[in-house]
Amino acid sequence: MMEFSLWKNLKKQLRRKRRPTWSLGAFMPFLLACWLVLPQEEYVFAEPDQSEMQSIIQKLEKEDGPLTVEVHRIYVCGEESKPLGRMMSKQVVQLLNKHPEWKAKFVQAQSIVYVEQRVEDLSEHCKANAYMGVDKQGNLNLYDGVPKKEKVVRTFFQLDVRYMESSLPQDKLDQLTKGIRISDMEEYNSVLSTYSDYAATKNQKVMKPAY
Repeated sequence: MMEFSLWKNLKKQLRRKRRPTWSLGAFMPFLLACWLVLPQEEYVFAEPDQSEMQSIIQKLEKEDGPLTVEVHRIYVCGEESKPLGRMMSKQVVQLLNKHPEWKAKFVQAQSIVYVEQRVEDLSEHCKANAYMGVDKQGNLNLYDGVPKKEKVVRTFFQLDVRYMESSLPQDKLDQLTKGIRISDMEEYNSVLSTYSDYAATKNQKVMKPAY
């Protein structure tokens, strides 16, 4: 359980004149580590390999019988898979040609086509359960449930907590500590955009909201 007051703890640390916890020399190695391990881009989905897709389409065009098609949707927050049912190969080819941004995998031995679709939205589960908040290290995170459950879905960037504490009203700080409810992309983008202004270092690439 994450039962703590980030802001109260920070105030205590800031009063320790002999031990400046947030000194640049002590903090930079941690920032560098975060820079190396945290994802640096958002909404940059890999383009499907067109030569590979063309090869799959050519194989599908040679099929005569019906095929089972399943779609795997990868959202900004969350994933889900669902069957699209049985289709003739001609229908599957038409579907793939209509959506060149999709990826596909054809398991010929089982007559199954798996389709991967990237969706710039929140999954239904995330719309019902997502929160944004800050952890003990000052990272802005996306959570599945309230932050105190510590179920981190995604870590965005390190926050300059001292700067936030001097710039934002206490109720805003408390709100971030408790967790900000995220139910749609508008709220997602709004919170991400607002707190990107408080990234720990301006040189750190901050995940950009989708428009």
